[in-house]
Amino acid sequence: MTDEPRANLRADCAQCFGLCCVAPAFVASADFAITKPAGRPCPNLGADFGCGIHDRLRGSGFGGCAVYDCFGAGQKVAQVTFGGRDWRGAPELAEQMFGAFAVVRQLHELLWYLTEALALRSSGPLRGSLRRVLAQTQAATLGTPQELAGLDLRASWQAANELLLQASERARRPAGADLRGADLAGQDLRGTDLRAASLRGALLIGADLRGADLSRADLTGADLRGAGLSGADLTGAIFLTQAQLDAGRGDARTRVPAALARPAHWA
Repeated sequence: MTDEPRANLRADCAQCFGLCCVAPAFVASADFAITKPAGRPCPNLGADFGCGIHDRLRGSGFGGCAVYDCFGAGQKVAQVTFGGRDWRGAPELAEQMFGAFAVVRQLHELLWYLTEALALRSSGPLRGSLRRVLAQTQAATLGTPQELAGLDLRASWQAANELLLQASERARRPAGADLRGADLAGQDLRGTDLRAASLRGALLIGADLRGADLSRADLTGADLRGAGLSGADLTGAIFLTQAQLDAGRGDARTRVPAALARPAHWA
């Protein structure tokens, strides 16, 4: 890791080989204009591994691509795991490369959460354990393709999740509403007190969160697609990712955490 703990957890598409445009499958829907099986290149992928419609993904029906985040796994697999060899030049490596990408992407997402937990002032007593699990996860990302294929991802997440839950509980004291896994899609939540709430895994698709104060709210895995975030205060929200932010609809008054970027498509 560099001096900026999250630097290696951000996508650097110039150092990748379009892995997110090939490895995953997607189905024609509101998020994707076409159906594409896993391992087949998207027709918009160029010879230089760049996306031909990157500047107009949403207008072209590929909103799902616009909110996708590999957490830096693409360049790790391309440049470290496979030493700069690409799936076009070495097609015999393609299957291994795509499999490794799927694993490293999950590990890098876990690294993001662990790094965020370490940054919380309230995590003091947990820092030793968090650092140990973070180091173990970092080491796992450096495995060979064969080692990555044999990795027990469920065990990796379980080992970290208890610590992340403890970090969340400490950061949210006194705790707010427990809305873990709640189906809040399309609901008007403008008058709901969401400070220090647990919204882990909550469905907030199209929810109205305009002007909401989400200070110390745990947003791990919350689905914010189309959620109205105009004027909302997200600066103190914990475990919020760039992909979640990109999926919502904010404006110039929406306050975002310093570690994340204000989405360019927001009004």
